[in-house]
Parts: sequence; structure tokens; C-alpha cells
Amino acid sequence: MQGILPYLISGISVGGQYALIAIGYTLVYGILRLINFAHGDVFMVAGLIMVYTTASMPMYISIPLVLIFTVILGFAIERVAYKPLRTAPRMSLMISAIGVSYLIQNLAFYLTGGLPQPVKTPIPWISDTVTLFGASTKRVTVVTPLLTIALVFALVALIKKTKIGMGMRAAAKDFETAQLMGVKINSVISMTFVIGSFLAAVGAMLYFTNYPTVAITSGGMPGLKAFVAAVFGGIGSIPGAVVGAFLIGLCEEIIKGLGQSTFSDAFTFALLIIVLCVKPTGLFGEKVTDKV
Repeated sequence: MQGILPYLISGISVGGQYALIAIGYTLVYGILRLINFAHGDVFMVAGLIMVYTTASMPMYISIPLVLIFTVILGFAIERVAYKPLRTAPRMSLMISAIGVSYLIQNLAFYLTGGLPQPVKTPIPWISDTVTLFGASTKRVTVVTPLLTIALVFALVALIKKTKIGMGMRAAAKDFETAQLMGVKINSVISMTFVIGSFLAAVGAMLYFTNYPTVAITSGGMPGLKAFVAAVFGGIGSIPGAVVGAFLIGLCEEIIKGLGQSTFSDAFTFALLIIVLCVKPTGLFGEKVTDKV
């Protein structure tokens, strides 16, 4: 047990980071029925912004700048790439999302020269090593799940107790009817992208604290696993995305602890296939009944 404990702790931490990204997928899908393929690249850009700002600015300035610039990027993507296609076929939106993903990667390639950017100045305090239940780990592994849970509770409170949250719930339930009833759909959708980008930025700062570099492809696998977590838990469900992310993070790290790190990624996708074969809507997904 002592040998597997560090992997359990790491799995909970990684799961929290995946959860922060997965919520962005599930929020956008809940309203637009769109898989935002550019979301993983927004996560990567947040990592690059963190690299550049922490290397030249004090931490109390660089961290807010990472959050602000990432939120602006998410807002701009929605306004430029998705809003003009609001009434277009869903396939057009999906193609636009893929195009935005490649555009961001190519812009990042141009700015970085294609070279992985070193994380020279990790965020202090959370980068320190601590001992937990006899296992040595970074403080970020302890902070991540606690911060994730706190942010999820704050998000749920925002959705249930604010006017914009009511609009998000109405749009997720019936987009057209909400629009007819006077809900400001454009504001609701923009806020959805803002929240998703904010959480992705927080996840990026926690995630890249454990990595020496940020590359233009760094958002690919975390973004894909976060999407799997959202589908696994029932895409459109915030609790489902969070639970799915923690389960995937735990399974991934436990497999590494068993010495089978080569198969950790394969297991994640195999688990998704098995779950969807048994429950196609995911663990917390609601069955949709088509009316005749």
C-alpha cells in the first residue's frame, strides 16, 4: 500500500486538473451541443502565457494576467469562430472548431519557433515538496483537488443562484424556447466560454507546475482525456465531468504504479468504450426520449 500511495495521491491531483478542463467541454456542449475541439489548445496557450509572464513579472501580476488573457482568448474564439455560425448546420460549427484548433497551434508554432518553452519559474509554495501519509510529493498534488472542488461548488452556486446561471440552465434545456422567452443567448454563450477558459487557465497553471516545458502540442492529450472524462461522466453534466475526470486520473496513475505506464493512455480509452457500451449516455447522462 505504501508503494501505491504516491500514485493514488498523484491520480487525485491529475484527476482534478482534467476536471477543470472537462467542465469547459461539458458546459459548451450542454448549451450549443458543440464539442469545442479548440479547448485543449486554449489550455496550452494558458501554459505558454504562464511561461512568459512568470519569467519576467512578479507572481501577483503574472497569475492574474494568465487568467485574463486566457479568458479573452476563449471569448474571442466564441465571437469570431462560433457566433457567426449560430444558425448553420452543426457540422459547420465542428469544422470551425477544428480549424480554430489548428490555427492556435500554428500561431503558437510561429511565436515559439516550434521549440518547447521551459517552465523556468514554477509557481512558489505549491511547487514545494511535502510529505503526506509518509509519501513525498509536491504541494500542488494536495492543492489541486481541494481547489477543484471549491471551484466546482462556486460554479454550481453561480449556475443555480444567479441570473446568468438561470439563462445557462434554460438554454441547456431548450435553446430555441429560451431565446423566444427573452434570454440573452449571446451573453449566456459568451459567459459559458469565459468560465470554461478561466477553469482551463487554472488547470494549466496547476498542470504545468509538474512539467519542465510547455510545447504547442501540450494541450492535445490532456484536452483529449478531459473530453473522455466529460463523455465518461455524461457530457452536459458538471458532476459527471468531475467524477469522470477523477476516475480517469486515478486509473491512469494506478496503472503507472503497477509498472504498466505504456498502457495507461490505452486503458483510459478502453474504459470509455466499455462504459459507453453499457451506458451510452455516460455515468450521469440523462436518457433523451424523442417525441413523435
